[in-house]
Amino acid sequence: MPELDMDTLMFFDAHRDALPIFTALEDKLYGHFPETRKRVQKTQITYSHKHVFACVSFARVRRKAELPESWLTLTLGLPYALDSARVAVRTEVYPGRWTTHLVIGSPEELDEELLSWIEQA
Repeated sequence: MPELDMDTLMFFDAHRDALPIFTALEDKLYGHFPETRKRVQKTQITYSHKHVFACVSFARVRRKAELPESWLTLTLGLPYALDSARVAVRTEVYPGRWTTHLVIGSPEELDEELLSWIEQA
């Protein structure tokens, strides 16, 4: 996993408590998908290989009362509507392409099921 660069640290400036979740996610991403490229933007961190497959943000996709104390939103682009209680919001952006938002509240949630969805994205 690459070191956390200044842009990434600035992205997490107001959400330092979510950094352990993020670093665990990056460890898993780069461990399973070493060709992954990362782009830090103002509102999200985008991961791509041949195309964008995942984004990390602090988009509030659940009511504040439903969010864990520390969290981040993982957004996946999938070719199907993911049917799981872990999904916060899913939208068919065009036929056969679904944007799926998941709230990740701990490194333990970064399990094999989630990695399989990332692989499909």
